[in-house]
Amino acid sequence: MMFEYFPDNYPWSMALQMALNAGAIMSEADEVLAPIKPLAGNNDDEANQAWHDAWVSLGERSKRLADQDAEAGRTLSAGQKYHRAAIYFMTGERMGKSDSEERLLTYRSMLDCFQAGLDCLGSPVERVEVPYKDASLPALFYPADGGEGATVPCLIHFDGLDVMKEYLYLAGLPQTYAARGVATLLVDHPGIGEALRLRGMKLTPKLEEPAAAALDYVETRGGLDADRIGIAGISLGGYYAPRAAGFEPRLKCAVAWGAINDYGEITRKRLDGTGTSLSVSHWEEHMNWVLGTSSRVGILEVTSRMSLDEALPNIRCPFLILHGESDRQIPLEMAEKTINAAVNSPRTELKVFTAETGGVEHCQVDNSKIAVEYMADWVADVLNAEKDRRF
Repeated sequence: MMFEYFPDNYPWSMALQMALNAGAIMSEADEVLAPIKPLAGNNDDEANQAWHDAWVSLGERSKRLADQDAEAGRTLSAGQKYHRAAIYFMTGERMGKSDSEERLLTYRSMLDCFQAGLDCLGSPVERVEVPYKDASLPALFYPADGGEGATVPCLIHFDGLDVMKEYLYLAGLPQTYAARGVATLLVDHPGIGEALRLRGMKLTPKLEEPAAAALDYVETRGGLDADRIGIAGISLGGYYAPRAAGFEPRLKCAVAWGAINDYGEITRKRLDGTGTSLSVSHWEEHMNWVLGTSSRVGILEVTSRMSLDEALPNIRCPFLILHGESDRQIPLEMAEKTINAAVNSPRTELKVFTAETGGVEHCQVDNSKIAVEYMADWVADVLNAEKDRRF
């Protein structure tokens, strides 16, 4: 099970675990979080302001130390500290309200530190813009290792309700795929990350539309095999990825990192007080922000259209679901229902992480590495990535 630093506040405990998975230092976190433990059970505005301030203080300290390293020419150390600052700012921003100017400033601090870390570390990642309708989607492209002179497969990776492209990078996801010969395109699609915060782009239930845009973009890049493009999504991305695969035949595999086949059902139960655990403190307000709605009625109207009933029978590529047996946000039964409905996929697999293996929580937040490794191995096998490696 997940280490619950805040036994009476699941969103805070999960966010801390996510930060640790992305490179936070536990002793530093404990230094600023221990004093606010008594507030955790309240989960009110005062508590979440204290959460924000605690993490921002860590981010500012790590950035100061990074600046000192950079001025002294210690670029590798500076890069690592900038990236720790980025995860601290990201974690502080997570529990804020959407209309908070402070939240936006903290988000921009995260972006600045993330980019500074990339520059110092000499990362091969490339910031790109994916043309989408009359705008574009911000994304990170990470090349495959050892693919020089070959056309390699690529995995498009979508986010969740509250995960963004920088988190996926800091958690080591594209690096793990790259080591297995798979390039990745991490996309902040409408409703998440930079697309939401800086461009005002709201979530659409028709995730096949930004998926098609990402596919179009991948097909324009040299060195990528247009016949070996897959898609994956984390958390609510467990709806996004199979939805896209059900309507976009160019996709050659789909991975749901956490299965959601009916987000309307999940939402209705959460709003009436009988539902599952929430991932962020201001969940209802967050939903209105992401969806562009202003009421519970609006939230339900949009999420009622977020069902995979039509998409799942249309999936004709290999399909993997990863789910924790003790997932407190999405019941395991929903994963079972999802995989059973993909009747036309040539290869389906439901990987359930148990107490014996670890990774029993939502999207294996209690042991994310074991999930990332499993997915990367599966995708590399399905897309035949090994044949392109030049080591």
